[in-house]
Amino acid sequence: MKRLFFLLTLTIALVQSINATGTVRQLYVTTSGNDANQGSKRKPLASLQGALEKAIMLQDDEDIEGFVVNVAAGEYTAFEVLTIDSRLKKPIEFRGDTNGRSVMSGGMKTAKFNVVSENLWKVHIPEVARYGMRFEQIYINGERRFRAQSPNRGEFAAIEDVKMVTIDSTNLGRDINGWEVLCIKPKNILPFGNKCRTQYIGESAAEPTQGKLNIGEVMGQPLLSFYHKWDVTRRPLQHVDKDGVMYVAAVGAYPWNNINTRSRFVAENDANFLDAQGEWILCEDGWLYYIPCQGETPENVTCQIPVTQRFVKIDGKNMESLVENVTFSNIHFEYATYITPFKGNPQMQAAAAIETVIEANFARNVHFKDCSVAHTGLGGMWFKRGCSDCSVERCHIYDMGASGVKIGETIIRENREEITRNIKVDNNIIQHGGFVFPCAVGVTIFNASDNQVTHNDIADFRYTGISVGWVWGYSYSPSKRNIIEYNHIHHLGWAQLSDMGGVYTLGMSEGTSVSHNVLHDIYSLYYGGWGLYTDEGSSGIRIENNLVYNCKSGAFHQHYGKENIVRNNIFANQIRTQLEASRVEEHLSFTFTNNIIYYRSGVLGGINWRNVGHKSDYNCYFCTDATRKIEFQGMPFDQWQQKGQDKHSVVEDPKFKDVLANDFTPQNKALTDKIGFKVFDYTKAGVYGSKEWQQKAEVNDEMKAAFKKLVNDYEEQKITDW
Repeated sequence: MKRLFFLLTLTIALVQSINATGTVRQLYVTTSGNDANQGSKRKPLASLQGALEKAIMLQDDEDIEGFVVNVAAGEYTAFEVLTIDSRLKKPIEFRGDTNGRSVMSGGMKTAKFNVVSENLWKVHIPEVARYGMRFEQIYINGERRFRAQSPNRGEFAAIEDVKMVTIDSTNLGRDINGWEVLCIKPKNILPFGNKCRTQYIGESAAEPTQGKLNIGEVMGQPLLSFYHKWDVTRRPLQHVDKDGVMYVAAVGAYPWNNINTRSRFVAENDANFLDAQGEWILCEDGWLYYIPCQGETPENVTCQIPVTQRFVKIDGKNMESLVENVTFSNIHFEYATYITPFKGNPQMQAAAAIETVIEANFARNVHFKDCSVAHTGLGGMWFKRGCSDCSVERCHIYDMGASGVKIGETIIRENREEITRNIKVDNNIIQHGGFVFPCAVGVTIFNASDNQVTHNDIADFRYTGISVGWVWGYSYSPSKRNIIEYNHIHHLGWAQLSDMGGVYTLGMSEGTSVSHNVLHDIYSLYYGGWGLYTDEGSSGIRIENNLVYNCKSGAFHQHYGKENIVRNNIFANQIRTQLEASRVEEHLSFTFTNNIIYYRSGVLGGINWRNVGHKSDYNCYFCTDATRKIEFQGMPFDQWQQKGQDKHSVVEDPKFKDVLANDFTPQNKALTDKIGFKVFDYTKAGVYGSKEWQQKAEVNDEMKAAFKKLVNDYEEQKITDW
């Protein structure tokens, strides 16, 4: 009976904490331990892997109900992926030191930099010269630094002309005859070095430019990243001719989002581009060259090179052989690498196929709490196939090469039991992502149901904040009853991509709630900097009690879908358009009621708002510019009402408490009563808990100012959306 009660307690608590009394076996890990030891306090183990193997060895003891692995403060080098598979039969918790930091690190520290000149340092990495070790990311004092690129970071090269050609040359030196490649004539980019000219096809330049820094041969090919609509395609450069025309492999280009003269790109990994603070380049002889940032000296910097790609794999075999009851608490995962494959990376929405440093398949009751994941080339966590009843709570996930958290798969399994469900992502800080794959998303739910994404702070991604669903149109989608509530989503886009949203949805989504979120400062390059975006086939979604402000293209946009409910939201001060809808269909697309729409610039209803089949009533519309009329695509408000829409809606000032301070609490009670608006406390969105935890979610003033300047600069350019 005692045994049954203990197991029941573990299940109810989702094994978030294993009681350290009774029949729970304590194991200890320290940086000075040895995996040949017993794992006691006096004779500790040296690694999490060693502790796992010890637990598996001891689990046949019937008196042991589970394990707690006490990981002392310190840095543990992750030489290999910690793989937890079906051999583990009993609950286990890896518990880090709460008074220090228990770090699982995939990084390697370099030697001290040598000064080459006032603006150039170098350090030798023997493993590169001896073994051909490669890396594409480095970190100085825990901050990401970027390979030399042109144009410099924050700027983009334009494309003057682009066309598809077939290589028709002989005696090329390697088998690429007959390749289809993109032939691109660029603007505003520095000339490439001679490596691109002498080792590849075509004529060499008369005056090769590589070598101006008197350094060795750069390791790897130059890499081009093309930004086109919502995608980024990464391809190695094949050739540059004497006129500066570039040739890159065109494998995987899709006709609905091809690379054209509206696209932009950056080139990286050429010595000629090494001209800005924080840039670096690696040579085949093992020398890493770096331009220091202001205030850096060889004595006050530490350089970390990531050498491990992934940290944890929870690897059940199938639904009959799950990995269950695994918890990580207060463990910090830092420094993981990503190496671009030979052919580069094709375009993919939301960087969907890009892996993560922590992955679970066929897992149940797996939990991460009070952990962190940082400084990676890949994404953070992925509950992929056949996962259920798992959670990520109070975790800090930041400085990511790709996404923050992913749930489910991009395919729909025939065995519906293998569709991931009941994953809780609550009270996490997920910020600063997409540095290698800019189209990555903060939190992505693919084909998965009954998940909760709540009270997270998601910021500083180049694309979407939360993406839900992975079926385009009205065919079957398993993504039902997902709860997206009380999240703070902000500072997205950075004018790098288009067609994005703070919360983005796809497909038949009955029972899904997108409510009580605060979304602001979302700015796309061209079209689609929306706060709430119901895309292709989004249906059965309830969208209410959200605050959306300072978005480029609109607070709410529906491409197409049916029977969505949009009610009791505050939409304030979007930049170009307040509300948008696209496809006209015969059915009811959405109802739009009890909302407050407040603005000072742009138009009220854009694209097809007048024509899309929706019911609109009991709303408040107010423009602070008294010289402008309330109208929908040229239709005055009174005519709009005569058409049958907004019969009980009003044009009236909601009298927000302090618009300049972004306090959008309506003070006009007569108005809210008139339209049936229920005042909600939007300050509850975002993380909760200690003051320190909430302060950690605050983006700094420098980032806020940079975002504001970027928006102002782009608005002055008046770049057209479509």
